[in-house]
Amino acid sequence: MKMIKDNRYTASSRRNFIGKMGVLGSASLGLISWNNSIQKNNLQQKAEDALRNLKITRIRFYQAPSRFIVNQSAHIITIETDQGITGIGEGGTAYLVSQLAGLLIGKDPLKIEHLWQLMYRGYFYPPGREKIHGLGALDMALWDIKGKVLNAPVHLLLGGKARNFIECYVTGYPGNLPLQEKARAAMEEGFRAFRISVADPRSDSTFNTHHAIADTIKNCEDVRKGVGPDGDWCIDYHTRLDLNDAVYLSERITGWGPYFVEDLIRSENPGVYQKLRELVKVPIAVGEQFGDRWDISDMIENNWIDYSRVSLPNAGGITEFMKISSLCETHYVGLVPHFTGPVATAALIHSCTPFSGPVLMEMLGNKKPDLPHLPVSYDFEDGKMWPNDRPGLGVELDTSHLELQAEVTEYQEGVPQFFRPDGSFTNW
Repeated sequence: MKMIKDNRYTASSRRNFIGKMGVLGSASLGLISWNNSIQKNNLQQKAEDALRNLKITRIRFYQAPSRFIVNQSAHIITIETDQGITGIGEGGTAYLVSQLAGLLIGKDPLKIEHLWQLMYRGYFYPPGREKIHGLGALDMALWDIKGKVLNAPVHLLLGGKARNFIECYVTGYPGNLPLQEKARAAMEEGFRAFRISVADPRSDSTFNTHHAIADTIKNCEDVRKGVGPDGDWCIDYHTRLDLNDAVYLSERITGWGPYFVEDLIRSENPGVYQKLRELVKVPIAVGEQFGDRWDISDMIENNWIDYSRVSLPNAGGITEFMKISSLCETHYVGLVPHFTGPVATAALIHSCTPFSGPVLMEMLGNKKPDLPHLPVSYDFEDGKMWPNDRPGLGVELDTSHLELQAEVTEYQEGVPQFFRPDGSFTNW
Protein backbone atom coordinates (compact mmCIF):
# COMPACT_ATOMS: atom_id res chain seq x y z
CA MET A 1 0.00 0.00 0.00
CA LYS A 2 1.29 3.47 -0.84
CA MET A 3 1.39 6.59 1.27
CA ILE A 4 -0.64 9.13 -0.70
CA LYS A 5 -0.59 12.90 -0.42
CA ASP A 6 -3.00 13.22 2.51
CA ASN A 7 -0.98 10.65 4.47
CA ARG A 8 -3.78 8.05 4.29
CA TYR A 9 -2.98 4.37 3.93
CA THR A 10 -6.08 2.97 2.23
CA ALA A 11 -7.33 -0.26 0.71
CA SER A 12 -7.93 1.50 -2.62
CA SER A 13 -4.23 2.30 -3.01
CA ARG A 14 -3.52 -1.42 -2.89
CA ARG A 15 -5.94 -1.96 -5.77
CA ASN A 16 -4.35 0.87 -7.73
CA PHE A 17 -0.99 -0.81 -7.26
CA ILE A 18 -2.29 -4.06 -8.73
CA GLY A 19 -3.80 -2.21 -11.66
CA LYS A 20 -0.54 -0.47 -12.46
CA MET A 21 1.32 -3.74 -12.38
CA GLY A 22 -1.17 -5.35 -14.75
CA VAL A 23 -2.29 -8.08 -12.41
CA LEU A 24 -5.49 -9.70 -13.71
CA GLY A 25 -6.76 -11.12 -10.45
CA SER A 26 -5.81 -11.45 -6.82
CA ALA A 27 -5.83 -15.23 -6.98
CA SER A 28 -2.71 -15.18 -9.17
CA LEU A 29 -0.62 -13.36 -6.55
CA GLY A 30 1.67 -15.84 -4.80
CA LEU A 31 -0.53 -18.83 -5.71
CA ILE A 32 0.17 -21.75 -8.04
CA SER A 33 -2.20 -22.00 -10.97
CA TRP A 34 -4.37 -25.07 -11.07
CA ASN A 35 -3.87 -25.21 -14.82
CA ASN A 36 -0.21 -25.19 -15.75
CA SER A 37 -1.09 -25.07 -19.41
CA ILE A 38 -2.27 -21.47 -19.06
CA GLN A 39 0.62 -19.15 -19.88
CA LYS A 40 0.87 -15.98 -17.84
CA ASN A 41 1.56 -12.85 -19.80
CA ASN A 42 4.94 -11.21 -19.26
CA LEU A 43 3.61 -8.16 -17.43
CA GLN A 44 1.68 -10.29 -14.98
CA GLN A 45 4.74 -12.45 -14.39
CA LYS A 46 6.83 -9.37 -13.65
CA ALA A 47 4.24 -8.22 -11.12
CA GLU A 48 4.32 -11.57 -9.35
CA ASP A 49 8.11 -11.62 -9.36
CA ALA A 50 8.16 -8.15 -7.78
CA LEU A 51 5.81 -9.19 -5.02
CA ARG A 52 7.67 -12.43 -4.48
CA ASN A 53 10.80 -10.38 -3.81
CA LEU A 54 9.19 -7.92 -1.41
CA LYS A 55 11.55 -6.33 1.08
CA ILE A 56 10.89 -4.34 4.24
CA THR A 57 12.48 -0.90 3.91
CA ARG A 58 11.23 1.19 6.82
CA ILE A 59 9.32 0.83 10.09
CA ARG A 60 7.80 3.79 11.89
CA PHE A 61 6.31 4.23 15.37
CA TYR A 62 3.66 6.90 15.94
CA GLN A 63 2.30 8.14 19.25
CA ALA A 64 -1.49 7.80 19.23
CA PRO A 65 -4.25 8.24 21.84
CA SER A 66 -3.63 5.40 24.24
CA ARG A 67 -3.93 4.19 27.80
CA PHE A 68 -0.73 4.66 29.79
CA ILE A 69 -0.38 0.91 30.51
CA VAL A 70 2.30 -0.51 28.21
CA ASN A 71 0.43 -3.79 27.65
CA GLN A 72 -2.65 -1.87 26.55
CA SER A 73 -0.80 0.50 24.24
CA ALA A 74 -2.72 1.69 21.18
CA HIS A 75 0.22 3.43 19.53
CA ILE A 76 0.58 2.88 15.79
CA ILE A 77 3.36 1.23 13.80
CA THR A 78 3.75 0.96 10.03
CA ILE A 79 5.92 -1.43 8.03
CA GLU A 80 6.81 -0.13 4.57
CA THR A 81 8.06 -2.21 1.63
CA ASP A 82 9.96 -1.55 -1.57
CA GLN A 83 6.81 -2.28 -3.60
CA GLY A 84 4.77 0.52 -2.04
CA ILE A 85 2.66 -1.71 0.20
CA THR A 86 2.44 -0.63 3.86
CA GLY A 87 1.17 -2.67 6.80
CA ILE A 88 -0.48 -1.14 9.85
CA GLY A 89 -0.14 -2.47 13.40
CA GLU A 90 -0.77 -1.27 16.95
CA GLY A 91 0.94 -1.67 20.30
CA GLY A 92 4.24 -1.55 22.15
CA THR A 93 6.55 1.34 22.90
CA ALA A 94 8.96 3.22 20.63
CA TYR A 95 11.98 1.57 22.23
CA LEU A 96 10.71 -2.00 22.17
CA VAL A 97 9.31 -1.78 18.65
CA SER A 98 12.49 -0.13 17.32
CA GLN A 99 14.71 -2.86 18.75
CA LEU A 100 12.63 -5.58 17.11
CA ALA A 101 12.22 -3.56 13.90
CA GLY A 102 15.96 -3.60 13.31
CA LEU A 103 15.75 -7.35 12.80
CA LEU A 104 13.19 -6.95 10.00
CA ILE A 105 14.79 -4.42 7.66
CA GLY A 106 15.58 -6.05 4.33
CA LYS A 107 13.53 -9.15 5.09
CA ASP A 108 10.63 -10.63 3.11
CA PRO A 109 7.43 -9.55 4.95
CA LEU A 110 5.50 -12.57 3.67
CA LYS A 111 7.63 -15.01 5.69
CA ILE A 112 5.64 -14.18 8.80
CA GLU A 113 6.36 -17.30 10.87
CA HIS A 114 10.09 -17.01 10.23
CA LEU A 115 10.06 -13.32 11.20
CA TRP A 116 8.04 -14.09 14.33
CA GLN A 117 10.66 -16.62 15.44
CA LEU A 118 13.41 -14.15 14.62
CA MET A 119 11.84 -11.40 16.73
CA TYR A 120 10.95 -13.74 19.59
CA ARG A 121 14.36 -15.44 19.77
CA GLY A 122 16.69 -12.98 18.05
CA TYR A 123 18.01 -11.52 21.30
CA PHE A 124 18.45 -14.94 22.93
CA TYR A 125 16.57 -14.21 26.16
CA PRO A 126 12.84 -14.99 26.03
CA PRO A 127 10.96 -11.69 25.75
CA GLY A 128 8.85 -10.38 28.60
CA ARG A 129 5.19 -9.55 28.13
CA GLU A 130 5.87 -5.88 27.29
CA LYS A 131 8.25 -6.84 24.49
CA ILE A 132 5.81 -9.48 23.24
CA HIS A 133 3.24 -6.67 23.00
CA GLY A 134 5.58 -4.76 20.66
CA LEU A 135 6.27 -7.94 18.71
CA GLY A 136 2.51 -8.38 18.32
CA ALA A 137 2.18 -4.90 16.81
CA LEU A 138 4.75 -5.74 14.14
CA ASP A 139 3.21 -9.13 13.47
CA MET A 140 -0.20 -7.51 12.90
CA ALA A 141 1.34 -5.20 10.31
CA LEU A 142 2.95 -8.16 8.53
CA TRP A 143 -0.44 -9.85 8.21
CA ASP A 144 -1.89 -6.56 6.95
CA ILE A 145 0.78 -6.55 4.22
CA LYS A 146 0.06 -10.15 3.29
CA GLY A 147 -3.65 -9.50 2.94
CA LYS A 148 -3.00 -6.46 0.77
CA VAL A 149 -0.57 -8.39 -1.42
CA LEU A 150 -3.22 -11.07 -2.00
CA ASN A 151 -6.06 -8.53 -2.11
CA ALA A 152 -7.86 -10.56 0.56
CA PRO A 153 -9.07 -10.01 4.14
CA VAL A 154 -6.85 -11.60 6.75
CA HIS A 155 -9.64 -13.85 8.01
CA LEU A 156 -9.74 -15.50 4.58
CA LEU A 157 -6.02 -16.29 4.86
CA LEU A 158 -6.63 -17.83 8.30
CA GLY A 159 -9.32 -20.23 7.09
CA GLY A 160 -12.31 -18.08 6.22
CA LYS A 161 -15.52 -17.38 8.08
CA ALA A 162 -16.77 -19.89 10.62
CA ARG A 163 -19.36 -17.37 11.87
CA ASN A 164 -21.32 -14.46 10.44
CA PHE A 165 -20.59 -12.09 13.31
CA ILE A 166 -18.96 -12.09 16.73
CA GLU A 167 -21.11 -11.57 19.81
CA CYS A 168 -19.91 -9.02 22.36
CA TYR A 169 -20.24 -8.26 26.01
CA VAL A 170 -20.01 -4.68 27.17
CA THR A 171 -17.69 -3.27 29.83
CA GLY A 172 -17.99 0.23 31.26
CA TYR A 173 -21.45 0.92 29.93
CA PRO A 174 -21.91 4.72 29.79
CA GLY A 175 -24.39 6.78 31.76
CA ASN A 176 -25.48 7.11 35.36
CA LEU A 177 -28.30 4.61 35.27
CA PRO A 178 -28.77 2.13 38.10
CA LEU A 179 -26.95 -1.12 37.46
CA GLN A 180 -30.10 -3.07 36.68
CA GLU A 181 -31.14 -0.49 34.07
CA LYS A 182 -27.69 -0.48 32.48
CA ALA A 183 -27.84 -4.25 32.09
CA ARG A 184 -31.29 -4.05 30.52
CA ALA A 185 -30.16 -1.31 28.10
CA ALA A 186 -27.16 -3.40 27.02
CA MET A 187 -29.44 -6.30 26.10
CA GLU A 188 -31.72 -3.96 24.13
CA GLU A 189 -28.72 -2.75 22.12
CA GLY A 190 -27.87 -6.28 21.01
CA PHE A 191 -25.05 -7.23 23.35
CA ARG A 192 -24.86 -10.88 24.39
CA ALA A 193 -23.77 -10.12 27.96
CA PHE A 194 -23.22 -7.33 30.47
CA ARG A 195 -20.05 -7.32 32.55
CA ILE A 196 -19.38 -5.96 36.03
CA SER A 197 -16.44 -6.12 38.44
CA VAL A 198 -16.05 -6.96 42.08
CA ALA A 199 -17.32 -3.89 43.92
CA ASP A 200 -15.01 -0.95 44.54
CA PRO A 201 -14.26 0.27 48.07
CA ARG A 202 -17.18 2.05 49.69
CA SER A 203 -15.27 5.24 50.49
CA ASP A 204 -11.49 5.62 50.19
CA SER A 205 -9.00 3.19 48.70
CA THR A 206 -9.18 0.80 51.65
CA PHE A 207 -10.39 -2.48 50.19
CA ASN A 208 -12.46 -4.24 52.82
CA THR A 209 -13.05 -7.75 51.47
CA HIS A 210 -16.22 -8.36 53.47
CA HIS A 211 -17.79 -5.13 52.26
CA ALA A 212 -16.71 -5.84 48.68
CA ILE A 213 -18.20 -9.33 48.66
CA ALA A 214 -21.49 -8.20 50.19
CA ASP A 215 -21.81 -5.34 47.69
CA THR A 216 -20.84 -7.60 44.80
CA ILE A 217 -23.47 -10.20 45.66
CA LYS A 218 -26.15 -7.49 45.60
CA ASN A 219 -24.82 -6.16 42.27
CA CYS A 220 -24.89 -9.63 40.71
CA GLU A 221 -28.52 -10.06 41.71
CA ASP A 222 -29.41 -6.71 40.14
CA VAL A 223 -27.57 -7.48 36.93
CA ARG A 224 -29.24 -10.87 36.57
CA LYS A 225 -32.63 -9.16 36.84
CA GLY A 226 -31.52 -6.53 34.35
CA VAL A 227 -30.37 -8.89 31.58
CA GLY A 228 -33.48 -11.01 32.00
CA PRO A 229 -33.93 -14.73 31.38
CA ASP A 230 -32.55 -14.55 27.81
CA GLY A 231 -29.55 -12.33 28.56
CA ASP A 232 -26.14 -13.15 30.01
CA TRP A 233 -23.82 -11.48 32.45
CA CYS A 234 -20.24 -11.95 33.60
CA ILE A 235 -18.01 -10.62 36.36
CA ASP A 236 -14.34 -9.72 36.62
CA TYR A 237 -12.85 -10.37 40.05
CA HIS A 238 -9.91 -8.23 38.84
CA THR A 239 -7.46 -10.32 40.91
CA ARG A 240 -8.65 -8.38 43.98
CA LEU A 241 -9.55 -11.39 46.10
CA ASP A 242 -7.60 -14.06 47.92
CA LEU A 243 -8.30 -17.70 47.15
CA ASN A 244 -10.81 -18.39 49.91
CA ASP A 245 -12.77 -15.20 49.18
CA ALA A 246 -12.84 -15.96 45.44
CA VAL A 247 -14.24 -19.41 46.16
CA TYR A 248 -16.84 -18.05 48.60
CA LEU A 249 -18.05 -15.38 46.17
CA SER A 250 -18.27 -17.91 43.34
CA GLU A 251 -20.45 -20.16 45.50
CA ARG A 252 -22.78 -17.30 46.41
CA ILE A 253 -23.40 -16.19 42.79
CA THR A 254 -23.59 -19.63 41.15
CA GLY A 255 -27.40 -19.64 41.23
CA TRP A 256 -27.56 -16.52 39.04
CA GLY A 257 -25.72 -18.33 36.25
CA PRO A 258 -22.80 -16.09 35.22
CA TYR A 259 -21.48 -16.62 31.70
CA PHE A 260 -18.03 -16.64 33.32
CA VAL A 261 -16.08 -15.33 36.30
CA GLU A 262 -12.80 -13.72 35.36
CA ASP A 263 -9.34 -13.46 36.93
CA LEU A 264 -10.34 -14.84 40.31
CA ILE A 265 -6.94 -14.33 41.94
CA ARG A 266 -3.50 -12.99 41.11
CA SER A 267 -2.02 -14.28 37.86
CA GLU A 268 1.60 -14.95 38.83
CA ASN A 269 1.00 -18.62 39.72
CA PRO A 270 -1.26 -20.18 37.07
CA GLY A 271 -0.98 -23.57 38.77
CA VAL A 272 -3.27 -22.42 41.59
CA TYR A 273 -6.18 -22.73 39.17
CA GLN A 274 -5.87 -26.47 39.49
CA LYS A 275 -7.20 -26.05 43.02
CA LEU A 276 -9.76 -23.43 41.99
CA ARG A 277 -11.10 -25.70 39.27
CA GLU A 278 -12.07 -28.23 41.94
CA LEU A 279 -13.84 -25.63 44.08
CA VAL A 280 -15.50 -23.26 41.62
CA LYS A 281 -18.55 -24.56 39.73
CA VAL A 282 -19.11 -21.65 37.34
CA PRO A 283 -17.16 -21.11 34.09
CA ILE A 284 -13.71 -19.55 34.58
CA ALA A 285 -12.00 -17.09 32.21
CA VAL A 286 -8.30 -16.21 32.57
CA GLY A 287 -5.54 -14.72 30.42
CA GLU A 288 -5.90 -10.95 30.24
CA GLN A 289 -2.49 -10.48 31.87
CA PHE A 290 -0.79 -13.22 29.84
CA GLY A 291 1.23 -13.15 26.64
CA ASP A 292 2.26 -16.09 24.47
CA ARG A 293 1.03 -19.70 24.53
CA TRP A 294 3.56 -20.79 27.15
CA ASP A 295 1.87 -18.50 29.68
CA ILE A 296 -1.48 -20.26 29.39
CA SER A 297 -0.79 -23.70 27.92
CA ASP A 298 -1.01 -25.60 31.24
CA MET A 299 -4.32 -23.96 32.09
CA ILE A 300 -5.81 -24.89 28.72
CA GLU A 301 -4.40 -28.40 28.46
CA ASN A 302 -5.50 -29.31 31.99
CA ASN A 303 -8.94 -27.72 31.54
CA TRP A 304 -8.46 -25.48 34.56
CA ILE A 305 -10.28 -22.73 32.64
CA ASP A 306 -13.23 -22.54 30.28
CA TYR A 307 -12.30 -19.40 28.35
CA SER A 308 -9.01 -17.82 27.29
CA ARG A 309 -8.80 -14.06 27.82
CA VAL A 310 -5.52 -13.66 25.92
CA SER A 311 -5.76 -10.75 23.51
CA LEU A 312 -3.95 -8.89 20.73
CA PRO A 313 -1.28 -7.71 20.48
CA ASN A 314 -0.48 -9.16 23.92
CA ALA A 315 -0.13 -12.71 22.61
CA GLY A 316 2.59 -11.69 20.17
CA GLY A 317 0.30 -10.91 17.27
CA ILE A 318 -1.99 -12.89 15.01
CA THR A 319 0.62 -15.60 14.40
CA GLU A 320 0.73 -16.58 18.06
CA PHE A 321 -2.95 -15.94 18.74
CA MET A 322 -3.91 -18.53 16.13
CA LYS A 323 -1.70 -21.12 17.84
CA ILE A 324 -3.39 -20.39 21.16
CA SER A 325 -6.75 -20.69 19.41
CA SER A 326 -5.84 -24.14 18.09
CA LEU A 327 -4.80 -25.18 21.57
CA CYS A 328 -8.13 -23.91 22.90
CA GLU A 329 -10.12 -25.77 20.27
CA THR A 330 -8.29 -29.01 21.06
CA HIS A 331 -9.30 -28.75 24.72
CA TYR A 332 -12.80 -27.25 24.28
CA VAL A 333 -11.85 -23.85 25.66
CA GLY A 334 -13.59 -20.78 24.24
CA LEU A 335 -12.22 -17.31 23.41
CA VAL A 336 -13.21 -14.13 25.24
CA PRO A 337 -10.27 -11.81 24.45
CA HIS A 338 -9.74 -8.67 26.51
CA PHE A 339 -10.60 -5.33 24.91
CA THR A 340 -7.77 -3.63 23.06
CA GLY A 341 -7.04 -0.73 20.69
CA PRO A 342 -8.98 -0.17 17.46
CA VAL A 343 -6.43 -1.70 15.07
CA ALA A 344 -5.93 -4.69 17.34
CA THR A 345 -9.72 -5.02 17.64
CA ALA A 346 -9.90 -5.25 13.85
CA ALA A 347 -7.17 -7.91 14.00
CA LEU A 348 -9.10 -9.81 16.69
CA ILE A 349 -12.17 -9.96 14.48
CA HIS A 350 -10.09 -11.49 11.70
CA SER A 351 -8.49 -13.94 14.14
CA CYS A 352 -11.69 -15.02 15.91
CA THR A 353 -13.89 -15.30 12.81
CA PRO A 354 -12.35 -18.64 11.68
CA PHE A 355 -12.46 -20.19 15.19
CA SER A 356 -15.03 -22.97 15.45
CA GLY A 357 -15.58 -22.77 19.21
CA PRO A 358 -17.45 -20.17 21.27
CA VAL A 359 -16.26 -16.58 20.96
CA LEU A 360 -17.32 -13.50 22.91
CA MET A 361 -15.44 -10.23 22.40
CA GLU A 362 -15.25 -7.43 24.95
CA MET A 363 -16.47 -4.00 23.90
CA LEU A 364 -15.46 -1.01 25.99
CA GLY A 365 -18.59 1.14 26.06
CA ASN A 366 -21.37 0.91 23.51
CA LYS A 367 -19.79 2.91 20.67
CA LYS A 368 -16.59 2.55 18.68
CA PRO A 369 -14.19 5.47 19.21
CA ASP A 370 -14.15 8.39 16.77
CA LEU A 371 -10.43 8.76 16.02
CA PRO A 372 -9.12 11.15 13.32
CA HIS A 373 -6.07 8.98 12.63
CA LEU A 374 -8.28 5.92 11.92
CA PRO A 375 -11.10 6.95 9.57
CA VAL A 376 -11.75 3.24 9.00
CA SER A 377 -11.06 0.58 11.64
CA TYR A 378 -13.42 -2.21 12.66
CA ASP A 379 -17.13 -2.76 12.02
CA PHE A 380 -19.37 -2.67 15.09
CA GLU A 381 -23.17 -2.54 15.01
CA ASP A 382 -26.09 -3.84 17.07
CA GLY A 383 -23.79 -5.01 19.86
CA LYS A 384 -21.76 -7.21 17.51
CA MET A 385 -18.44 -7.19 15.66
CA TRP A 386 -18.80 -7.85 11.93
CA PRO A 387 -16.07 -9.30 9.70
CA ASN A 388 -15.55 -7.42 6.44
CA ASP A 389 -13.86 -8.20 3.14
CA ARG A 390 -11.52 -5.22 2.92
CA PRO A 391 -7.92 -6.28 2.08
CA GLY A 392 -5.56 -6.96 4.97
CA LEU A 393 -6.86 -5.81 8.35
CA GLY A 394 -9.26 -3.45 6.59
CA VAL A 395 -8.10 -0.33 8.43
CA GLU A 396 -7.14 3.06 7.03
CA LEU A 397 -4.58 5.32 8.66
CA ASP A 398 -4.07 9.08 8.46
CA THR A 399 -0.68 9.82 10.02
CA SER A 400 -1.09 13.59 9.82
CA HIS A 401 -2.88 13.41 13.19
CA LEU A 402 -0.04 11.51 14.88
CA GLU A 403 3.43 12.29 16.21
CA LEU A 404 6.27 10.27 14.69
CA GLN A 405 8.44 9.02 17.56
CA ALA A 406 10.78 6.51 15.92
CA GLU A 407 11.90 5.40 12.49
CA VAL A 408 14.04 2.39 11.61
CA THR A 409 15.62 1.96 8.18
CA GLU A 410 18.84 0.09 8.96
CA TYR A 411 19.17 -3.62 9.67
CA GLN A 412 20.46 -4.44 13.15
CA GLU A 413 21.18 -7.99 14.19
CA GLY A 414 20.67 -9.15 17.75
CA VAL A 415 22.72 -12.18 18.73
CA PRO A 416 24.31 -14.28 15.96
CA GLN A 417 21.70 -16.20 14.00
CA PHE A 418 21.96 -19.98 13.63
CA PHE A 419 19.91 -22.07 11.22
CA ARG A 420 19.34 -25.79 10.83
CA PRO A 421 20.36 -27.48 7.56
CA ASP A 422 16.83 -26.96 6.20
CA GLY A 423 17.02 -23.20 6.86
CA SER A 424 14.78 -23.08 9.93
CA PHE A 425 15.78 -20.84 12.84
CA THR A 426 17.40 -22.22 15.96
CA ASN A 427 18.77 -20.54 19.07
CA TRP A 428 22.29 -19.13 19.24
